[in-house]
Amino acid sequence: MFTQLIALAVMALPEARAHGGVLSISIGDAWYDGWQPYDSPVGQTSIIRPWSSYNPITDATDPTLSCNDDGASPALQLTAPITAGEEITAYWNQPWPHPYGPMLVYMAQCPGTTCTGVNSDTLEWFKIDESGLINGTVYDGFWGDGLMIADNSSWTTTIPATIPSGSYLIRFETIALHSLPAQFYPECAQLDVSGGGTQAPASYELVTFPGAYSATDPGLTIDIYSNEAQTETTYPIPGPPLYGSPPVRSPKPSSTTSVASSSTGSATGTGTTTAPSSTPTGPTIPEYGQCGGTGWAGATLCASPFTCQVINGTYSGSHCLTGYHAYAPIC
Repeated sequence: MFTQLIALAVMALPEARAHGGVLSISIGDAWYDGWQPYDSPVGQTSIIRPWSSYNPITDATDPTLSCNDDGASPALQLTAPITAGEEITAYWNQPWPHPYGPMLVYMAQCPGTTCTGVNSDTLEWFKIDESGLINGTVYDGFWGDGLMIADNSSWTTTIPATIPSGSYLIRFETIALHSLPAQFYPECAQLDVSGGGTQAPASYELVTFPGAYSATDPGLTIDIYSNEAQTETTYPIPGPPLYGSPPVRSPKPSSTTSVASSSTGSATGTGTTTAPSSTPTGPTIPEYGQCGGTGWAGATLCASPFTCQVINGTYSGSHCLTGYHAYAPIC
């Protein structure tokens, strides 16, 4: 009997280690410890909203989907100050074990002067960052989740400079696609944004949790181990369009070239339209796009302000990034 118990415990260990969440957050030089989900909530204080388990959410309509709990703030909830246009970084447990799937970041403005006491289920969220299938195939390509792992199991995003100042929740989410149903790992933190602009999210950019996803979303029902996945090179990122994106309209004939963010990578701005140039400057690669590596024969010029960087020795490729990502720039 004892031997059987030991065997069951060993079998359970990989499953327990295969999950987790956001354990801390940094803003500039300020460091904020996260919520401890398996400790007593009594006396805990953090800018991160309470969450109760390392286990994933596996239902796109789960009532805990907004912030991985009942949506309430604790008795000792903290709020971090941040300036619009400033970066914020979330840190997951290391090493994060799920490299296949998208990374997403949402924000929601709270009514009044604080988010404390506001249930996250009542808010309308807008997406400020996303990264899906960066390159390769759905079956064995390089994903946003893989980029997070390569950057020391962390994800840095920028608070849009144009959002109005006020009290916000920010929601970091990784979705793992290695099994079906898909696994959601969301965590939220409270922010007090100052120095903002005047561009409130458009109605078509706003969603609720639950409500933003459905059980039939192609980006959540995709089987990355199917025969089709071995040749598929596009992935529809779940959720609304990015904040600042133009509304989707039927295409019209035009003499100009539309330059817009791809749903297979990451985007942080709006689509723009530019006239053809009489002085070609060569192809430029967007943020997170591949720009080099073993056997790479494609373009190598990154769009400004990104540089081509080797991000991890595990991957035989380099990608267009901003800032410093574990290794020095190569071009």
